[in-house]
Amino acid sequence: MTDLNKLMVLKGAQAAFLMNDRGELQQHVLADGSPLDETALDLLAHMCVANNAIATMQARGWEANSDNKGFYPINGFTMIGMDWSAITDGNLGVVVSNKDADYEAAYQALAQQGGAG
Repeated sequence: MTDLNKLMVLKGAQAAFLMNDRGELQQHVLADGSPLDETALDLLAHMCVANNAIATMQARGWEANSDNKGFYPINGFTMIGMDWSAITDGNLGVVVSNKDADYEAAYQALAQQGGAG
């Protein structure tokens, strides 16, 4: 069972979220004073699914048309913005402030909570 509050202990965590395979926001937790809201997280979740689909298509195409392997499957990605980053693994995501971001710790926490990696 996913406990989004365990993702919120990451330094600089602004939000944690669970989305379905279509990008619809299923659950979320926001930090006090976070500039994000439910609407922003719903749009972010849709963007995460779309980017995973594009990255998967690119990885499969690269592997099919070259001798390079190991790019597929795509489990998640990080989107770095001006002030914060969204880090995803499977259907889980966490948003952290860039000044405090520890991407490796975020991926480890996501995997512990049931991410795909």
